[in-house]
Amino acid sequence: MEKEESVQHFLELIKKSRRGKFKIYIGMSAGVGKTYRMLLEAQALLRNGIDVKIGYIETHNRKETLAQLEGLPLIPRRHLFYKGKDLEEMDLQAIINLRPEVVIVDELAHTNIEGSKNDKRWQDVVDILNAGINVISAVNIQHIESLNEDIEKITGTAIRERIPDSVLQLADEVVNIDLTADELIDRLKEGKIYDEKKVPLALGNFFQTERILQLRELALKEVAHLLERKIDIEIPKTIKLRPELLLACISTNEASAKIIIRKTARLASYYRSKWFVMYVQTDTESSDKIRLSSQRYLINNFKLATELGAEVIKVKSNNVAKAIWETAEKYEITTICIGKPHFKFYQLVIKTAVFTQLLNKLSKSDVDLVILS
Repeated sequence: MEKEESVQHFLELIKKSRRGKFKIYIGMSAGVGKTYRMLLEAQALLRNGIDVKIGYIETHNRKETLAQLEGLPLIPRRHLFYKGKDLEEMDLQAIINLRPEVVIVDELAHTNIEGSKNDKRWQDVVDILNAGINVISAVNIQHIESLNEDIEKITGTAIRERIPDSVLQLADEVVNIDLTADELIDRLKEGKIYDEKKVPLALGNFFQTERILQLRELALKEVAHLLERKIDIEIPKTIKLRPELLLACISTNEASAKIIIRKTARLASYYRSKWFVMYVQTDTESSDKIRLSSQRYLINNFKLATELGAEVIKVKSNNVAKAIWETAEKYEITTICIGKPHFKFYQLVIKTAVFTQLLNKLSKSDVDLVILS
């Protein structure tokens, strides 16, 4: 059984190595310039001697986009008669037979005409990739399956043509074509997206600033998520840049704790990182021994930390330094923040026998120790 699994894994590796490379241009809406950018790239590839062909392109009769088609070889579309109409569709078999190095395939979420080999164009693209041909394609954020409900809430429109998230995960590269809401609306008003007769209707529906901003945020988050996933999968942990994770260590001393919390919050804001506030409760500070005023200070400081975006960690231990180190290891902390020696907490740490061990461990690790004034 193990031998069969090993063989299957090796076959999968071979298939992956033979598969074409896949690049997707993604945008928040129509008109941001995805097709234009694909054609610009195709022109650059052609100038560099790459065998690039247009498998399918949708220009929407935009002058700028049409101009970029000049000189690019087009693979003729196939004709199908459907419900008495002569319709055009991308010729999947012709692309596979011609085997260009790179093929441009627009409108990734398109539904194929009945009678085609595949129901969806993204399935055609998978076939092309499996044939060892590199593909450059494009899709709008509203066509991603997992975002369907969010998109419908934002736009008030049901999106019927969708692609599975797994298609994006197949991509070797995902590029976000980003515009501000004002830039996109200006392009619409200038007639660069739709015919001038459609502009007033578009401005009253889809192309509203608040909707564009929400779609833009979704597009940016999606591309960032895909990049993070790619890094996690492809970059070895030994060379991967770790995200900054800060740990602020506080005591029941109200004044010192507030300073440590606020200064760590500023550091976390600078690094745009997640951060934690840690309190180690020793036997001398158990609930039946600690003063009510100290308890009140502690609760107030936990509240402050939470309001500033920290996650609070409470640990019971008489070995404070060891508790700090174990917590730092557990949460993969990159920076530990503590107060100056005159703070009660620091005195407690330095008096413990394992403080030297903590410093030794820190010196052998990538964890920084910051002493806050």
